[in-house]
Amino acid sequence: MKLTYPACFYKDEASGAYAVEVPDLPGCATGGDNLAEAVFMGVDAASGWVLTELEEGRPIPFASAIEAIRPETADGFVSLLALDMDAYAERYGNKAVRKNLTIPAWLNTFAEANQINFSQTLQDSLTEIYRQKQST
Repeated sequence: MKLTYPACFYKDEASGAYAVEVPDLPGCATGGDNLAEAVFMGVDAASGWVLTELEEGRPIPFASAIEAIRPETADGFVSLLALDMDAYAERYGNKAVRKNLTIPAWLNTFAEANQINFSQTLQDSLTEIYRQKQST
């Protein structure tokens, strides 16, 4: 699913950074150190906002026409953010992804004898590694 949402961009003249707000997605705001980063961060924030709604079974808002959106300040401007929800969901969504793996036969025998859930064990281990990496 491909979506576009208008976003308001506001430049901080002192730092050159940009704030980004997506009016159609309540509370969806982010920023970047420069315009390119702000655009990428805007796409990421809007995609995350939409994915959360979809995963929770809630409807997503229709996008306003770009002409209908006005920035809150005179120095702001409006541009469209293009969202590729299929690619974003594949990368960040909660949808289960099937993985095949190979383990030694003796380990398989041990795990089955002890009623170990292979999927849960792998998920728990990878989650722990992920958390360790995030904290460093």
